[in-house]
Amino acid sequence: MHKDLAKKVNALIFFRVVVVTVLLDSLYIFKIGYDKLSHPEAFSYFIASLYLLTIVYALVLRRIKTNFQFTFFAYIQIVIDIIAEIALIYLTGGIESMFAFLFPLSILASGIVLNRRACFVIATLSSSLYALLLSLQLCKIITTSADVLYTEKDFFYNIFAHITAFYLVGYLSGYLSEKLHRATLSLVERDTVLSDLKAFSEYIIESMPSGIFTTDLNNRIVSFNTAAQEITKLRHADVVGVTPEDVFPFLSRNQHTPERVEGRLQRNGETFPIGMRISKLKDGSGNPIGKIGVFQDLTELKAMEAEVKRKEKWAFIGELSASIAHELRNPLASLKGSVEMLRENKVSQEHADHLMKIALSEMDRLNGIITDFLLYARPQELDIKPFDLHQSLKNVLTLLHSSESKGENVTISTKLDGSLFIKGDSRQIQQVFWNLGLNAIDAVHDGGDIDIYTRKSKNAVEVVFSDNGTGINKSDIDNIFYPFFTTKEKGTGLGLSIAQKITEEHGGKIVVESKGTGMGATFKVILPLNNS
Repeated sequence: MHKDLAKKVNALIFFRVVVVTVLLDSLYIFKIGYDKLSHPEAFSYFIASLYLLTIVYALVLRRIKTNFQFTFFAYIQIVIDIIAEIALIYLTGGIESMFAFLFPLSILASGIVLNRRACFVIATLSSSLYALLLSLQLCKIITTSADVLYTEKDFFYNIFAHITAFYLVGYLSGYLSEKLHRATLSLVERDTVLSDLKAFSEYIIESMPSGIFTTDLNNRIVSFNTAAQEITKLRHADVVGVTPEDVFPFLSRNQHTPERVEGRLQRNGETFPIGMRISKLKDGSGNPIGKIGVFQDLTELKAMEAEVKRKEKWAFIGELSASIAHELRNPLASLKGSVEMLRENKVSQEHADHLMKIALSEMDRLNGIITDFLLYARPQELDIKPFDLHQSLKNVLTLLHSSESKGENVTISTKLDGSLFIKGDSRQIQQVFWNLGLNAIDAVHDGGDIDIYTRKSKNAVEVVFSDNGTGINKSDIDNIFYPFFTTKEKGTGLGLSIAQKITEEHGGKIVVESKGTGMGATFKVILPLNNS
């Protein structure tokens, strides 16, 4: 407030010098109306006194310190200006003087420099002194060369017109001054709030543990917070003005702004993982002004993930071992019992043949378990090449129709029009379809319908196996792909696990839907069209 008032008082002094130089000196230099002055010598002294007053004002201004002193000094200057204007009007003919317009300038100056009240004070002073001057001129107490040219009505109308103009200017300038004052205060408050918000946001950014950088529209780094400097071991001066790709080589220059990207960065001769999210940086109007990147050092997170995966792996191995032991123990127990009874040689030939059949059946069961487990556990080398997906499905359908598991009342409907070529290992994909087809037949073995069809999208194809059989309990849906999990009396529980593993190796996935027991089930094998 103090500095603002001081600037206004300085501007008032400068403005006065400009007015005196342009108006009064030009009148004196170019002799425009100068010969009509009643006291030309007094006019010269008048101009000199104004310049002298300006020097005095400048000297006094250096000693003023408080707001009250500045306000009082501004009042004194404007009052002296009004007196000087009255003197100028008297010297230049009184009622016929062309300098009456200087009063509104002083009134405007009081509104700009001081306040609304000062406008009315100066308007009142100007009206009083101007009316007094013209009244003295009318009464012949002071005389000018214009006295014989104007009547009494001219004097009264001139006084009325000027007083009206003075107060009108005072009202308008006071109103505008008040508005300007309020707008200035509002702007100051907003600037303060914005400064606080900016500082607060900077504190937040600097306090965040994640590295943050921003760029301009030319993709040049503008800011680089403290965490970013600590993570990369680069100073702010080292990165400002360069592109993010120069600092983070794993970012592609020709790639559009990614939502999430991971890469590795070198620091002190060692590389470490970085996770980064980049998005557009916008202003308050929503217009893009650059990009903002938020990144973290993933070293500890990757170590934790590796530890979790290691523990999950050992837990899975433990559960898998227990499941294998359980699956092997049952046929081994039957096999052992049969062999022991045959060794005692106390059974009839017919009973011995029956026990031999049981032993062979259990051996086949053991062999099936081992075969399925090896198919699930052993990595299979994929023979990737284009093949007709529909033809593979038709081959599987032929086997399903002739399967011993298929009941007489089971209906298999298909919709496989034309050819549909994808890339993959046709033999292993057929294994997926076979396993899902057998599951569907088992679900509707007492009679029901199975629908098999494909749906093609832009980047993938869905192979759908839908049935209206026994369905899947909602609590079991999350476990059906787990090895050795089964709800069947016979079966190893590896069919769906093998199907899921093969599908994932081809870059796809299996989605299962079921509303519950007795509500049927739908299995969707989703495979990419351009799998390489």
